[in-house]
Amino acid sequence: MSTIFGQIVVGPPGSGKTTYCSAVQDYFNKCLKANSSRHVYIVNLDAANINMPYDCSIDLVDLITVDDVCDNLNLGPNGSLMFCIEYIENNLDWLIKRLENLINQHSTSQLPPPYIIFDCPGQIELYTHHGSIHRIIEQLVKKFPIRLCCVNLIDSYYCSDSSNFISALLTSLSMMLHLALPHVNILSKIDLIERYGSLEQNIDFYTEVLDLSYLLTNQKLNKNQFRPKLAKKYRKFNKALCEVIQDYSLVSYLTLNVQDRLSIEKVINTIDKANGFIFGHLKNDDLSQRTNLFSNAYGVEQFEYAKTAKIRENYTSVDDDEDM
Repeated sequence: MSTIFGQIVVGPPGSGKTTYCSAVQDYFNKCLKANSSRHVYIVNLDAANINMPYDCSIDLVDLITVDDVCDNLNLGPNGSLMFCIEYIENNLDWLIKRLENLINQHSTSQLPPPYIIFDCPGQIELYTHHGSIHRIIEQLVKKFPIRLCCVNLIDSYYCSDSSNFISALLTSLSMMLHLALPHVNILSKIDLIERYGSLEQNIDFYTEVLDLSYLLTNQKLNKNQFRPKLAKKYRKFNKALCEVIQDYSLVSYLTLNVQDRLSIEKVINTIDKANGFIFGHLKNDDLSQRTNLFSNAYGVEQFEYAKTAKIRENYTSVDDDEDM
């Protein structure tokens, strides 16, 4: 069996995971006419996710649903979702069998190589305090020659408030450490980043996670800021959290607008480099294409300020000359 590539899509509730999965599938469906290099299959691992906007190849809802658990075990929504994840972990043969059937059926067709996206539930504790998702991934990687990239979506709304942004950074860092996969963090809904007020810093500050001390010391408020700065009584605590984040120096973000084709392509290209798809799907004798891909992967990069120029121009109102 040849190597299979894919994504594990995670992130807090409402961050746009399902919309992202649908947008990626739609993007490659449109590219099939242009000899796309992959055919996307989506696996829904969220037992509360029904009426998905995408074409779902394997659906956990066929095995168990949050509503059934709530009704039969008298659990709340979060407890029911945890039960569902533990249930699929204990009955992983159900998922493995369906993945095997999907891959075998695909291998007999004339379609491009399969590319599998796992749409995961949004409860953060499943990734930061609970081990089922991690153990499910481990078993899948052992069973199949699959190379996955974890795609963590964070609503760009969190950039509007310093305490929320620190919380998003800690969540992203914790996921990176616990899931132990190639990891791409994304600020989703970037076209709505200032819907609750203008940003305190330039967009580069949030994407590159620059000196976080500015979140603690800068007392200047934009006139449209909808929330106050960090409370003084929590300043030492927040300073310690910022130091932890910067000591690891692992977290940075891409930006995403699912309605912008170029934005989707930029995210996909980054993921392809992270999980190795940009190299691994080629045949050994495809030397010319491999050379071109290596050149693109390690070619000259833009300065970070230039990468976010379109975001600043279209979606933010912070003056470029304003001091951070």
